[in-house]
Amino acid sequence: MQSLQRSLLRRRARQRQRKRLLRQILKTLRLRRFPKSIDIGDTLPTLTLKNEKDEDLEISTLAAEKGVILFLVPKADTPGCTTQACGFRDSYPDFTSSGFDVYCLSADAPSAQSKWQTKQELPYPLISDPKRSLIKALGAASGAKTLRSHFIFEKGGKLVEKKNPVKPADSPKLALEFVKTLV
Repeated sequence: MQSLQRSLLRRRARQRQRKRLLRQILKTLRLRRFPKSIDIGDTLPTLTLKNEKDEDLEISTLAAEKGVILFLVPKADTPGCTTQACGFRDSYPDFTSSGFDVYCLSADAPSAQSKWQTKQELPYPLISDPKRSLIKALGAASGAKTLRSHFIFEKGGKLVEKKNPVKPADSPKLALEFVKTLV
């Protein structure tokens, strides 16, 4: 009788252990999934990516002090992307004087971004999203490609404008026109 009770107790202990393990696995899977798609009125998500220096960058804190312009390029150091990036470079003082920081987001590795940043003298940080988590959440993923686009978040992190897709030369101009309507 006692051995039957011990056997039942061991079985229940194993079942509890399996349930705990299953809950931990499900929790981990939920944490790895990216939040819903980001639409106008939504805020920057909690997500850590790398910058061009291979340093961690917490996305949700980017707009804590200023507004943020995230422009997305399909691939660093290609003609269209360079046109777009240099447009933001040339307008950079106008953005910063209006209270906005500029970031370039792509799926490129930090090392490729760093080379491109140096070559083109880009004054703003570049964000690497190799898994394309933020790119997908912004709705700028098309299969395995990133759509050229830009997103404007006001101070505090709320999305107020998005252009997806956009032409390389138009992106900086349209972003600056929109930012000037906010000031």
